[in-house]
Amino acid sequence: MKIYKVGDEKRAACEVCQSFQTVSFQLRDVPFSDGSGLVKNVVVGVCKTCDSVALLPFQSVPAVKKQLETQRKAVESRVPAHMIDILNLASAKLGATPEFIPLLMKYYIHMLATHPVAAVQLVQLLTSELATGLANKRLSLKGREIHNDINELKSLSQISNTTELLKGVVLAINNDVLINPDKQRIAHLKSLVATVA
Repeated sequence: MKIYKVGDEKRAACEVCQSFQTVSFQLRDVPFSDGSGLVKNVVVGVCKTCDSVALLPFQSVPAVKKQLETQRKAVESRVPAHMIDILNLASAKLGATPEFIPLLMKYYIHMLATHPVAAVQLVQLLTSELATGLANKRLSLKGREIHNDINELKSLSQISNTTELLKGVVLAINNDVLINPDKQRIAHLKSLVATVA
């Protein structure tokens, strides 16, 4: 494996120029192609014609992976066992397996984070008897946007504790899927199940 130093040059394909160009290795802040983040101060090949990043050398891949892992850091919580049972039952009702639970939770967290009226109702759900119990089961969620959605939902619902917030989300799922079935939401979730099955 060749290690490139800042200032080294080579020929490489440039997507912007649509041709092979001379690239110069430089330190740059490079955004992810989907706009979800940025890798700071990494060695990349910069096209000398258009000044765009044309090449990511192998030596810079660990820095990119580290940044991606940081973005995908898990949200970990412990909830009562009956809440995992609720999520298992809701997944089954939607035609999914327990592996669908993280997607179901992330869907609801995102949906609630974009609907202030629904977010406020989480506080009321946490007053139910189902909100109590010994927290003996782990609930883990990963994703690039999960932290942002949870922070937004905390702000909207005025629930500052992540575990309490997740319990509220589970109870919202329980209400919409099992207790008072929301036909439109269930149809949408079944479509989601069909796309990931």
